[in-house]
Amino acid sequence: MRIGFYAALLFLVIAGTNSCRQAPGGDGALGRQLVVSWELVSNFTDVKDGFEARFTIKNNSDQPLTDANWALFFNMAPRPIITPKTPQLATVRHINGDWYTLAPNKGFSLKPGASTEIRYEGTEAVTKLTDAPLGLYVVLYDKAGKEESVAEIANYTVRPFTRKEQMQRGVNDLEPQYTAENTYRNNLSVSLLPAEQLQKIIPSPVKLSTGTQTLALTASMPIYAEKGLENEADFLKQKLKDLTGKDLSITTGTPPKTGIFLKTGNVSVNGTANEAYRLGIDGNGVSITGSDAAGVFYGIQSLLALLPTEAYRTPTADMAVRYTQIEDAPRFPFRGLHLDVSRNFQTKETILRILDVLAFYKVNHFLFYTTEDEGWRLEIDGLPELTKVGAQRQHTSGKETPVLHPAYGSGPKAYAEGRYGSGYYTKADFVEILKYAKSRHIKVIPELNFPGHARAAIKAMEARYERLMKEGKEREANEYRLIDPNDKSVYLSAQGYTDNVVSVGQESTYRFYEKVVDEIAKLYKEAGVPMDVMHAGGDEVPEGAWTKSPVAAKLLKANPTIGDPKNLQAYFFQNLLKRLKKRNLEVHGWEEVALTKSATGAYVPNPAFVGQKVVPYIWNNLFDPDLGNRLANAGYPVVLCNVSNFYFDLAYNNDPREPGLYWAGYVDTRNSWAFAPFDMFKTTYKTAMGKPLDFTGLERMKPEARKNIRGIEAQLWSETVKGRDMAEYYILPKLLGFAESAWAPERPWETIENRQAREKAISTGWNVFANTLAQKDLPRLARINGGYAYRLPPPGALIDKGMLRANVELPGLLIRYTTDGTEPTSQSTLYKNPVPITGTVKLKSFDSAGRSSRSVIVTRTSL
Repeated sequence: MRIGFYAALLFLVIAGTNSCRQAPGGDGALGRQLVVSWELVSNFTDVKDGFEARFTIKNNSDQPLTDANWALFFNMAPRPIITPKTPQLATVRHINGDWYTLAPNKGFSLKPGASTEIRYEGTEAVTKLTDAPLGLYVVLYDKAGKEESVAEIANYTVRPFTRKEQMQRGVNDLEPQYTAENTYRNNLSVSLLPAEQLQKIIPSPVKLSTGTQTLALTASMPIYAEKGLENEADFLKQKLKDLTGKDLSITTGTPPKTGIFLKTGNVSVNGTANEAYRLGIDGNGVSITGSDAAGVFYGIQSLLALLPTEAYRTPTADMAVRYTQIEDAPRFPFRGLHLDVSRNFQTKETILRILDVLAFYKVNHFLFYTTEDEGWRLEIDGLPELTKVGAQRQHTSGKETPVLHPAYGSGPKAYAEGRYGSGYYTKADFVEILKYAKSRHIKVIPELNFPGHARAAIKAMEARYERLMKEGKEREANEYRLIDPNDKSVYLSAQGYTDNVVSVGQESTYRFYEKVVDEIAKLYKEAGVPMDVMHAGGDEVPEGAWTKSPVAAKLLKANPTIGDPKNLQAYFFQNLLKRLKKRNLEVHGWEEVALTKSATGAYVPNPAFVGQKVVPYIWNNLFDPDLGNRLANAGYPVVLCNVSNFYFDLAYNNDPREPGLYWAGYVDTRNSWAFAPFDMFKTTYKTAMGKPLDFTGLERMKPEARKNIRGIEAQLWSETVKGRDMAEYYILPKLLGFAESAWAPERPWETIENRQAREKAISTGWNVFANTLAQKDLPRLARINGGYAYRLPPPGALIDKGMLRANVELPGLLIRYTTDGTEPTSQSTLYKNPVPITGTVKLKSFDSAGRSSRSVIVTRTSL
């Protein structure tokens, strides 16, 4: 890891920024003088999947806290709060989304110097430090009940999770508790391999053979590029300059006798011509022939992957590359990463870095998620409120006001240093991103998620409405309004929102959508990039939406075939589809766009959009395990986004210190690598709670439906992702496993029916891949683009009969340890073989680039 990464991670997750701001009517002193701690008491309560937690507050100020002059606000992963069995001095209440308040009950008093404890309970167990309350701030009120000051809590701590009742999700959690000892036992399935047995390139080419001779790849070797391949030649020149320190010349005239030759030609591999290439390295130099420019580009990436890892560590003018012949083409035409920048913002520079690493591993689609309940991140001409209101979060007196409240620990002040709640991309930023992606053969897909997940847009357009109404411009005010102001529907979205669904019966809603799409299309045109796809979102519309809307009632009366209000989502998508088709856009969306609800509320495939250029993205393979099969069998072209394999925001494991979500279980690099797209049941064995899955009676994918699998996509939702380093930590090395599943040809184990034999073959293949990560790819990622903040797994360790035994998840990593309580460094004792231990040991994994993992501790409790 980058130096100090884990300390910075815990700082962001637990304590927040140790600063407070002066607010109107106050000096922020109380924010410095209240000492707050939070502790998870237990997940083993008498409520199914419930939890109990407590705040401890100490008042170090010189003023008493009463039952009327203060309230604490914070964010917490949204969970329903239940009434505690024992009356408390203050009450935790849900406001909206992940925004909560702790407010005093009648009779509360906390005098200067005193402390108190407030317990509360809720459902959905808490097992991660990233679940703890974040972004705490205190609001003081005057005698009239008006806000007097707002200040962040500077002194806030979260107590560690160490007990079983803190580390497991109640009695139904069948996943083994995280310990260094359990990790050690899991790591016994891998072993160290010599360099010659490692995978030559990630992702694996279709055909690869190597000779014994080597080519001296020198800075004096020219790059010859056919016309139309100038972009690819410039890209290769820059990458080789980074490695050699020298500028290679580019020629487009007469081909030299020896050099690096880039050209296009008739290339087809395994029946695939698009993005295919042949790469040859011999005494005449390097020859890369692509079926198209993209094929040439991927041939270049394979060349760069073949270069010695040492060249990335220490740039040199001369590199020896073994004679190699490759024929290659992708398994799937769609290989994508979805990145949510709305929950927590990422800078333009971070996006460009991510695009670079996607290109290196031959990922060719980037779903750019810039609109959500918590943030609108793209400047749109003519609608300034979208970024003025929708791109920033700050304290507000209530959810009805036209601003976005704090979320995911963003704190009370917009654009506060070290926080990620506010920010957006200018039009120029977006155009730059599009151009950068184009030069790397990555298609950027914009997404505008409607009718749910739309709170930022709703709030922005309400602010616009209020502004124009004050100016006496009623027609303009209603032009893009997104709500039915008389809607009294009651609902709660999956993320805890009560006001995030647009009105589907108003023309202004569709007009807004078209306006945004047309403005985005202008940016694509400016970037010189065709815009032929729009992702319409369409997921997680909560039950109860539109049930008490006069506009919806009128629509249902005029269209009796719609029936129930829950069918208005399909009605909305049907109307939206017509409008997007007029713009020659293929429409992508989450799985719900291809589904309709039965009378019982269950989702079933909707045949209405088959053959209508509608592409559903299927994430739900745990709670509806055969959904992807059913939609592919129904004729839909689908993108598989399986939550059990490709949700990068899910934590690597159940260590409480490991950041991430776990509502669908845990996802590590092996999960991303071990994926059988045509028979997902072969690689998905358990539920989110570790219970074995039963696929009896579920629908299998028909052989003729395999052609409907357009590809696969990984997702990084950003609820718990704060800043660039955390984003890269979540993505890497999971992305490498994903790339293998997306590009490489079918692995032999995918077709083995016997589970025991299949698991043995998977284990053998994974061992090669794991060794390749540790010995080649991760050390290289430490140098590319200044180095990525990839994750290294902590070692496993136990003390057996007085002897320390330790191992690693990725063979090739080194283990160093200390026995004096200090953190291991690259100079600490190297673990080679079992050693006698008499006390406590701290251990870390290290790679050859000097990066290290989080530390683990084991103790000899008896002699």
